[in-house]
Amino acid sequence: MILVTGATGNVGRGVVDLLLARGLKVRAVTRDPAPGRIPDGAEVVTGDLLTDPAGLDDALDGVDAVFLNAAAFLHGGDGGTPAATFLRLARKRGVGRVVLLTSGTVQADVPADLQANVIGRMHRVVEEAVETSGLGWTLLRPGEFMANSLDWAPQIRAADVVRAPYGDARWAPVHERDIADVAVHVLTTDGHLGTVYELTGPETLTYHERARLIGEAVGRPVRLAEITPDRARSAMIVAGVPAPVADTLLALTATGVDHPEEISPTVRELTGALGRTFAQWARENKAAFESRPPRPRDEER
Repeated sequence: MILVTGATGNVGRGVVDLLLARGLKVRAVTRDPAPGRIPDGAEVVTGDLLTDPAGLDDALDGVDAVFLNAAAFLHGGDGGTPAATFLRLARKRGVGRVVLLTSGTVQADVPADLQANVIGRMHRVVEEAVETSGLGWTLLRPGEFMANSLDWAPQIRAADVVRAPYGDARWAPVHERDIADVAVHVLTTDGHLGTVYELTGPETLTYHERARLIGEAVGRPVRLAEITPDRARSAMIVAGVPAPVADTLLALTATGVDHPEEISPTVRELTGALGRTFAQWARENKAAFESRPPRPRDEER
């Protein structure tokens, strides 16, 4: 039995799908158990790791391994406390291993309180809870998700233009399904305990190039128009992003202009596949970027 947290998320849903396809027992934890959100065949458990980790005690009964998403602990204060509570229960229930989905923003071998940015610090707190839990553990540190480009969808649907800073920053975004592939491999094979895996996609791309590839997927030109970091920061804060997080995201993005991200071989080494390209991701998600049909006039309704 494998317990999957964040089972309706970009990665968790893929982990559930892949485990079920292998004929394994899956217990899926989600805050929203609405019909259709969890694949058929999984046992669904409603729970919230942040506000009530102890409420998942019974869900850990008979579980051999846990796929744990650090994002579940990142809102509302010190995520290390609820993470430690959950992991303590997991050890008591006899769980053998935990695979933590964390973040490539974490600086390796640097304690949480000395991390250079707030995002790395929040994730490192959860990592430290996992590392000191007494469970066998593996950390997955992916870079930027390809799915982050879905944030552009409203702009592209409206005008085929993405307004963003640092258009020449070059990163290697990773497909969420590749992260799921790695997670399932680590959950179901030996030799990964005490290991940290960095994950990227198979190619580096600028944001200009990503906009162009989305345009190719939807069949019309899409371009990126650069805006100032200050303007981008204001828009992020209006959208509800905390100012320290906005500042960190912008600072991290800027580093990709002069220091393109290095491509990690982890996906290929663990799964045997090169990793999915951004062009493939754009084709898979083109419906999100396609223009909405014009609203009919009253007499046409």
